[in-house]
Amino acid sequence: MAIDFETADPASDSACAVALVRVEDGRVVRREQRLIRPPRSRFHFTHVHGIRWQDVERCPTFGTVWPELAPVLDGVEFLAAHNASFDRRVLEACCAAAGLAAPTLPYRCTVQVARAAWRVFPTRLPDVCRFLDIPLVHHDPMSDAEACARIVVAAEVAMAPSRPGLASPRVGPVPGAGSTPAPVVGGVRPAIAVATREGR
Repeated sequence: MAIDFETADPASDSACAVALVRVEDGRVVRREQRLIRPPRSRFHFTHVHGIRWQDVERCPTFGTVWPELAPVLDGVEFLAAHNASFDRRVLEACCAAAGLAAPTLPYRCTVQVARAAWRVFPTRLPDVCRFLDIPLVHHDPMSDAEACARIVVAAEVAMAPSRPGLASPRVGPVPGAGSTPAPVVGGVRPAIAVATREGR
């Protein structure tokens, strides 16, 4: 599973969009995306993701959106994030501001994953996607989330030399990648990937 936040301003509680892509047995089984009305109308990062206050002023707040989406996390084993410390702060800050319990799942940083599996440098999200031939519309929440999920899937394949017929590390295009996003492939446990603005 994958999740991507976009934020309106530098404060961690300013999520203005979220996308979730659930992965089971290496395949995408569910996609969800929501716009969120942040607690302030100031938008510092419209130039990054294209979202404006006018786009979200009539949308529900995080406190309404998250309870609707949280069940999608049921059964996942970890949260994967590109620069996981940033994403943890955003999710925890938004939950705290809304009076909600934040998920207690462990985190896996896809920056570290990509460096460990393939020694990719620089390791911004577009760099990793280019290396793996993963389709990406950068800063589109759904595209970023699915791309992050693909990185986790590809890394688990690359780091599994004991599987028959697999080279280690695996370098090259991710199966199913191309100009149009396709279902994530390869064996993997259910997971959440979080891709955000920082470090991409």
